[in-house]
Amino acid sequence: MGAADDLCRFVDASPSPFHAVATAAAALESAGWSRVDERAAWPAPGGRRYVVRGGSLVAWDDTASSAASDAFRIVGAHTDSPTLRLKQHHDRRFEGTDVLALEPYGGPLLTTWLDRDLGVAGRVVLRDGEERLVHVDEPVLRVPNLAIHLDRDAAGAPDRQRHLDAIWAQRGTPFLAWLGEREGFGADDVLGFELMTADVVPSARVGVDGWLVAAPRLDNQATCFAGLQALLDSAAGGRAPVDGQRSVLVLFDHEEVGSSSERGAASDLLLTVLERIVLAAGGDRDDLHRAVAGSVCASGDMAHATHPNHAERHEPLHHVRLGAGPVLKVNQNLRYATDAVGAAVFARACEHAGVPLQRYVHRADLPCGSTIGPISAARTGITTVDFGAPQLAMHSARETMAAADVEHYVRALTAFFALPA
Repeated sequence: MGAADDLCRFVDASPSPFHAVATAAAALESAGWSRVDERAAWPAPGGRRYVVRGGSLVAWDDTASSAASDAFRIVGAHTDSPTLRLKQHHDRRFEGTDVLALEPYGGPLLTTWLDRDLGVAGRVVLRDGEERLVHVDEPVLRVPNLAIHLDRDAAGAPDRQRHLDAIWAQRGTPFLAWLGEREGFGADDVLGFELMTADVVPSARVGVDGWLVAAPRLDNQATCFAGLQALLDSAAGGRAPVDGQRSVLVLFDHEEVGSSSERGAASDLLLTVLERIVLAAGGDRDDLHRAVAGSVCASGDMAHATHPNHAERHEPLHHVRLGAGPVLKVNQNLRYATDAVGAAVFARACEHAGVPLQRYVHRADLPCGSTIGPISAARTGITTVDFGAPQLAMHSARETMAAADVEHYVRALTAFFALPA
């Protein structure tokens, strides 16, 4: 299960979207990709390159492209996960204890963040414009539960405003001052920050024979890892993409809060990169539209395995098993972007990879979540298929998937990159 162990290392190195991008970028650089500055002139075609915009990344391989109108084969995912983030004014003092004011990002299972060992990660922007990644990989924060003796009713989820602040010190020091002393910058030089809590317990193989992976942020760093590994595997040994085809990996930030940002799936990021690739190859707008018309995007986000303790919450004809392969996700109301054409492409990739394929439909009487798929498809006009790897406890501080499905996931996406248009 080498892929599962590699996933654990990827997740542990990536406690925030910015770290996930840095981890992916380091792997790309080691494999021969070079970074492109969006403000610079676009490089000539025929290379392996990537761009970074905050917590988002787009990487591509057009070494086999021969025409400006050649199609793109795209794997998409998102780097962000539900968590608790620091408020702008976050320091308060209560009964001799330093308390850090936090607010939920996205839709975390709030009770799973209580009584947990938490560190801090993210980025700060300093007065001189430098962006600095920070990662306190130690249990410095604790959001304490309320004893049952004081809440006999056990009313359920904590109040998002009043019950999620963390205790962290007794010294009466502002948090940014403490963080800056540790990380080598002055608190007065911090003009902006995006800081969030992160579980400091390392990812682990659990269950008999380690058949499960227990880790934070599997939704959706498991897909980021699988897509990255598939892109690298597709280029390993000097291999090029399928003749006349370009391979693209796009990792978007902000999916958990709607994708409406300068670097989310609703932005121009992906389409701008695709257009600049076409223009650099000597093409024009017509060539871009021809390329888009022939392209396919595999939008990866984790899928719900059928819960052994809550089977009634799942669609009875579409149970999904841990360890039984990737999951094709279909929703008639387009919460997923999959249509018959995209479904056939992904099913064919799984056949070529020799991995099993499962199909997921949400219960019709429950609201269905969504992904980057419908948003990106509407923004670009590219045929898109939604899929995922099965997991339990989605949006928990710590989630679970089968180790075998990591290998299934990588193999399916590697095959997707290798399929001719």
